[in-house]
Amino acid sequence: MDNTTALYIHIPFCVRKCLYCAFTSTDKVPGDTGGYVDLLLREMELRADALAVPLRAATLYMGGGTPSLLDPPLVGNIIDCAVRTFNLDLSAEVTLEANPGTVTAASLAGYRTAGVNRLSLGIQSFDDRMLASLGRIHTALEGREAFALARRAGFDNVGIDLIHGLPGQDCDHWREQLLAAVELRPNHISTYGLTVEEGTPFALLEAEGGLPLPDEDDAAAMFEDIADVLVAAGYEHYEIANFALPGSRSRHNQVYWKRGNYLGFGAGAHSFLREPRPGARWRNPDDIGEYGGSLASGVLPETDRISLSEKDAMAEWFFLGLRMLEGVEEEHFRAEFGVSPADVYGSQFQRLCASGLLIREGGRLRLSRRGVILSNRVFAAFL
Repeated sequence: MDNTTALYIHIPFCVRKCLYCAFTSTDKVPGDTGGYVDLLLREMELRADALAVPLRAATLYMGGGTPSLLDPPLVGNIIDCAVRTFNLDLSAEVTLEANPGTVTAASLAGYRTAGVNRLSLGIQSFDDRMLASLGRIHTALEGREAFALARRAGFDNVGIDLIHGLPGQDCDHWREQLLAAVELRPNHISTYGLTVEEGTPFALLEAEGGLPLPDEDDAAAMFEDIADVLVAAGYEHYEIANFALPGSRSRHNQVYWKRGNYLGFGAGAHSFLREPRPGARWRNPDDIGEYGGSLASGVLPETDRISLSEKDAMAEWFFLGLRMLEGVEEEHFRAEFGVSPADVYGSQFQRLCASGLLIREGGRLRLSRRGVILSNRVFAAFL
């Protein structure tokens, strides 16, 4: 039995909610965010007490929202609680998401002192026009300055996020963004295609015909440019949207793709435990008041708990594991489920390999380059 887990902490506060964002977040930031942190600590304590078998945390990730709106001592309180309640490993990867425009030299130094050893900067674009169209609060210059400040504060593991497929963007512009990222030389680069989510301002704009997105051919070309530029610059393409310098893969995110245990804390956070097999998922309510009300009553705020079937778990094994460019080992599937993957998905393998989307060799299954581009088509075959 695997007794390790990843911990995810959700901070739902933002200075301003971005126009494309569908995550649980609000621009109604309380004057004292310490009250919300107290709820997080209470939830962590209740969850640790409720576990049938104690779990040891190997990674801690603070996401949002904008976690860099928290003062460093509050971040330190979260890390200290993780040590107390989940025996957070001394060598753990501790990540904080930070947005340019919300960090200073002092706050970054404070986060480093508090125990954060990995920073994920939401730069998104190096073009002021694009940043404004997304509703971001920072400029391109502030993005570069935040990166420089992070290095000066002692962060030797800094990742950045970029978004492609933006309104009015073409392939030449996107390639310029990639080259600007390479020039900074971050340890990790995450590249996400813009998705217009229901209920966001972008969805309304699209419905009104006011969102000039790139066509499918340009969007596919932008996706191909990512690997061409970043791999040539020395980055390892290790997951569909993620690239890292040697030794700088995101340890936390790999837990998700490899179907490991993770516990989420905070409004809207999701959790998954493998035991009892084949596993269970649940989430916390999005509403901060409802979340806090449960904890005030001494009750864990989980909702929508789903106990997975064997079929569910098998499908997840592939549509999560195949996100990794190294693919999945057939023998690991057999050890997990007691059957050969070909006995369950033989027809899917045959069809996907014949269409050039999947490669099966050496006891492994992995996406081809074309399969990476059309990954959603591959994953749908296992649902």
